[in-house]
Formats: sequence, C-alpha cells, structure tokens
Amino acid sequence: MLTHFNAAGEAHMVDVGDKPATRRVAVAEGLIRMDPKTLALIEQGGLRKGDVLGIARIAGIMAAKRTADLVPLCHPLALSRVEVALEPRAAESAVYCRATVETRGQTGVEMEALCAVQIGLLTVYDMCKAVDRGMTITTVRLIEKTGGQSGPWSRTPEETQAGLP
Repeated sequence: MLTHFNAAGEAHMVDVGDKPATRRVAVAEGLIRMDPKTLALIEQGGLRKGDVLGIARIAGIMAAKRTADLVPLCHPLALSRVEVALEPRAAESAVYCRATVETRGQTGVEMEALCAVQIGLLTVYDMCKAVDRGMTITTVRLIEKTGGQSGPWSRTPEETQAGLP
C-alpha cells in the first residue's frame, strides 16, 4: 500500500507522530561514467573549477540536509551523521559515490541518502561538463537501511559484493 495517499487518493504527508523514535541508517550508491581523460583530470586536479571530489562531497552532505526542501512529501529530519565518499574507478572510467545517512527519529533516511548520491554525482557532472558533456549518471540505488517498523533491508550479497558492477 502506498502511504503518501489518503483514503480519497489525494497526496499527503504521512503522519509519523505516534511512531517511536529509533536509530535509522540508510546507505545508497551511484556512479558517473565519463571519458578516461576526464577521470584523469579529476585525479590530477586539472579542472579549473577546483577539487571536484571535495566539492561533490560537500554538495552531497548539503543535499542530504535539504532533502525535505526538494522532495515534496519528505519530513524535515535532524540528521546525526552524513558521510559521502567519492572514489575514482579507472577500470570503469567512472567516479563511484556512496552516502551513509543516520538519524534518531520517527521516519527513515533513505531519501536523504539517495539525494546525497544524486547531488554528489550531479556536482561532478557540473564541474566537468566543460570537457565532457557525455558523462552518464547511473545505477543510483539504496543498498541498505536499518531501523523503523519495517526492520532492516539490504540488497543481496551478490548485488553489493564489490559496490556497483
């Protein structure tokens, strides 16, 4: 059952007021593929806009904190931790992004983790578009979540063994 609709089928914000506050963690990942020369420029610090991965990391953190401003029916949350890691992957000619978001509250942080990955990768695109407009953001997905009434969820070990394929 979709929880963001009332009995009349109208979109609404879910009432979480009676739910107990629990520790909630979500982890998401994604990838931006690019020309090998673009990846080399990122690794060498050769782009005019500056430290691509450092700025993308900060953008991802900021995005997690602002998710409720971007996704209409998300609850504003007090996040206790946001970690965004970006890793160049030469074999795939890509940058991999992984975000971990945590709170103690009445609703989960899946959207915040997904938003952090999306905006982190979009920032990589923005900073590199002058040299490579053909970059592709791909496979943004939730890896795992814990806490809440529905309990833990994670992808199978085969899906997460080494990050993205």
